[in-house]
Amino acid sequence: MASIANSATSKILQWLSAPGGLNASILTVAQETSTQLQPVAAQQFFSNNVASDVAEKAEEVKYTAIYVYCDKISNTLVEKFRSFSGYLQMAIEVRVSQDRLDGLEQSAQLYSESVTETLNQIRGDWGDGLFFAGTYDVAFSPVKHGGKNFIKTAKITFPVQASVS
Repeated sequence: MASIANSATSKILQWLSAPGGLNASILTVAQETSTQLQPVAAQQFFSNNVASDVAEKAEEVKYTAIYVYCDKISNTLVEKFRSFSGYLQMAIEVRVSQDRLDGLEQSAQLYSESVTETLNQIRGDWGDGLFFAGTYDVAFSPVKHGGKNFIKTAKITFPVQASVS
């Protein structure tokens, strides 16, 4: 089961970091809203589930940071004779940080909108028994101390159907 979660995480990271992926969506959202959004560099993508305070202590984190991971695996045995047939609850966390509260909420919302725009582009069959229907939820955490002074997280969760022999 862990290998299918790793496969889904890798695929998502590839699409987000591709030339037509997240940075293209960031540019589109910035133009539509007449705001300044910085592109996300390759070293700002992470494939683990780690709290922001722990991440900052373990390594140097540059913001805006994107964390992609599998939050939950559910084998519902929809297809009775498969070894795994169910869904993966995937998560993408967008963490923004700055030294002032002004504009922090808007930045988190705009970056999360860019992520959901990218998700809209990758709906369908991902291969290797993975399928994304296009549904997602976005949850915003309260601002807390961290990063450049203040940090805000937007967590986008979505189910990916999986079927493995």
